[in-house]
Amino acid sequence: MAGKPNRSLRSDLGRVRGLGSAKEGVQHWWAQRMTALALIPLSLWFVASIVFMIDVDHATAMWWLGSPVTLGLMSIFLVALIYHAVLGLQVVIEDYVHHEGWKLGLVVLMNLLVVAFAVAGLASIFFLAMGG
Repeated sequence: MAGKPNRSLRSDLGRVRGLGSAKEGVQHWWAQRMTALALIPLSLWFVASIVFMIDVDHATAMWWLGSPVTLGLMSIFLVALIYHAVLGLQVVIEDYVHHEGWKLGLVVLMNLLVVAFAVAGLASIFFLAMGG
């Protein structure tokens, strides 16, 4: 290192330890942006649907939810919303929880809860759509 300038962005300690990027940050960032883009039209559709459904009776609402297009859009909306929330919460946990054990435990707990919420949400949508 005597005459050669250091052009690396990694620190000397990071270079010695072989530490660098985990190579997942771009994929995570990209997934969050794509879910956000998908949620824009889905959210507008959902809000408009709820506004137009204010004065309808129960049978009409069940008929609306039972249609294949509505059922599909509602399912996609729920999955995209939950996945987007998971991506954001994971970043918060990784950035602000500094103890590795707590970090791992919280990420695992969050993933278990999210799967439970997704299953409960999708089951509820399908149950209501089938006339329940």
